Amino acid sequence: MSFELFKNALPVILDGLYLTVVITLLAFALGQFVALPLALLANARSRWLSSPMRTYIFCIRGSPLLVQLFIIYYGFGSLELVRSNLLWPILREPLYCAILAVGLNSAAYVAELLRGTIRQFPVGQSEAAKALGMSGWQAMRHITLPQVYRSVLPVLGNEIVLVMKASSLASAVTVVEMTGAARAFVARTYAPFEVFAAAGCFYLIFGLVLAMTFKALERQVAVPGFHR
Repeated sequence: MSFELFKNALPVILDGLYLTVVITLLAFALGQFVALPLALLANARSRWLSSPMRTYIFCIRGSPLLVQLFIIYYGFGSLELVRSNLLWPILREPLYCAILAVGLNSAAYVAELLRGTIRQFPVGQSEAAKALGMSGWQAMRHITLPQVYRSVLPVLGNEIVLVMKASSLASAVTVVEMTGAARAFVARTYAPFEVFAAAGCFYLIFGLVLAMTFKALERQVAVPGFHR
């Protein structure tokens, strides 16, 4: 291993860190925004509402993220219907397609997590809320969802790290984030070990920052007097 090449690769890969952060944070935010209504609809009593949502979750979780990214970027971009509507300014940009693909993929996993967690809560809580005069939405907003998110927060910390790692696939559609920058530098130096080792160090550090952030958030929202 050449430490000189490793050192030279660090600033090159650091240039791609900004896009890695952008993809990670925006894709995770998109996933959270979509996941909650997806989970609520998947738990709906009406099959007309729940079946399409469960089908979406099944399809996204059962297919590779890279395939989903290629469908969004290359597949949709080849359709004349897409090229002529308002979504084309978004779908023609590889960065936006990467955020969309990673975010929608994350949404399916988080929605299934939320759906299962909501179903585990005792029915007595809903009945008590109705006895207090709360509507179904008020009970969900003030009683169920705060408990659900407090319970799944550690898993969401893992999810954002998974989203960060999934952001590396954006290089497959020409986005020059850290993996893309590393691949371009390898093409010039023919030193994959040193360059990707440097990229791995940045991913480890970024993942550690995300994990520590969620650990701190978890401590902030923990129920007083509750210990694992």
